[in-house]
Amino acid sequence: MLQSKLFGKTNKKAPRDEKSVNAKLLARAGFVEKLMAGAYSYLPLGWKVLQKIENIVREEMNTIQGQEILMPALQPKKLWDETGRWESGKDVMFQFKGRGGADLGLGWTHEETLTDIIRNKVNSYQDLPLYIYQIQTKFRNEPRAKSGILRGREFSMKDLYSFHADEKDFLAYYEKVKGSYLKIFKKIGLDAIVIEASGGEFSKLYSHEFQVLTSAGEDTIIYCDCGKFGQNVEVAKLKAGEKCPICGKELKSGRSIEVGNIFTLGTKYSEIMKAYFADKDGKKKPIIMGCYGLGISRAMGAIVEVHNDKNGIIWPVSVAPYQIHLIEIRDEKSGIKKTAEKLYKSLQKEDIEVLYDDRDESPGIKFADADLIGIPLRIVVSERTIAKNSVELKKRDEERIELVKIDEIINKLKNNL
Repeated sequence: MLQSKLFGKTNKKAPRDEKSVNAKLLARAGFVEKLMAGAYSYLPLGWKVLQKIENIVREEMNTIQGQEILMPALQPKKLWDETGRWESGKDVMFQFKGRGGADLGLGWTHEETLTDIIRNKVNSYQDLPLYIYQIQTKFRNEPRAKSGILRGREFSMKDLYSFHADEKDFLAYYEKVKGSYLKIFKKIGLDAIVIEASGGEFSKLYSHEFQVLTSAGEDTIIYCDCGKFGQNVEVAKLKAGEKCPICGKELKSGRSIEVGNIFTLGTKYSEIMKAYFADKDGKKKPIIMGCYGLGISRAMGAIVEVHNDKNGIIWPVSVAPYQIHLIEIRDEKSGIKKTAEKLYKSLQKEDIEVLYDDRDESPGIKFADADLIGIPLRIVVSERTIAKNSVELKKRDEERIELVKIDEIINKLKNNL
């Protein structure tokens, strides 16, 4: 991509009404544009990051036998009346009148919708288990939309639901999802801690959250460095400073961002909505359910909160909008542009994603923008490097600059990506 043609320019100053790090940096770097509180447009750079996170999540969900669907965001009141959540969810659900006076709402979660589908499709134990997921926009009427894309009124989310004939099968899959989530967060550059939590609006049974430690977090957790114990303060029975019941180390307390949660739904929705199956003896039983949520856009915001410095964002390679930021320090007399363009085409030919800063700007502006945008590797073509038949190679998170021969740079990059 030619940076001169990129839609979404960098800004020296952050929007005045933004306080969180992710909101400031994503806006300044040209990844998002705020429409109103809790609603953002994702510009080309931001959309690329969001899609990469989605694809990592999708790959992992498919690995654990998830089948992807897409359900409507627009939903009828009568479905929510079955569970009583039309009334109890009024504070969070956008509700309005459609044509003919029909009561409609925008989905903030999809238990009712999917249970309705399942009760029409599942008849026998032979139809189970089932693992169904979607990646979709959710709408929640947050009383205080804040912290940039960490807490919005419109946001991207992956929700997986599992359906089982018995508790043992459900528990085995629940643990499988737990492991899958940890793989996802590691791939996108987040060190997530599994903690025990309340089921909230979704379930009165146990649940787990995946929390990422950062001072920007809204939650407080009690955890152990051993990685085998963690609790949200809402349910914590132990305090920081006490001994971990598993390893004996001293427990810690920290601020964190919730990036995923998994719930034991049991038969709550299947019993209310009459989603039954016939077991081997022909006996009618309610389907056992689990729910597994992961915030796609929230994960993007969390990555920025964790991976940044005073100059801008530092994207992990796996989710960066581009792998390489190619910068030419222009001097028409020295053939720099010709060399940079040739390298740009060679990188594209090798399927290496590259943002080529071909703008007629000063080196200072180009370097500052590169740091702000945060692409993992920077290549500089200048009069000095050409004199040595080389280019400068620098990692965004390191100060060291390496001179690499032009005819060796492709192989060098392949070893770093």
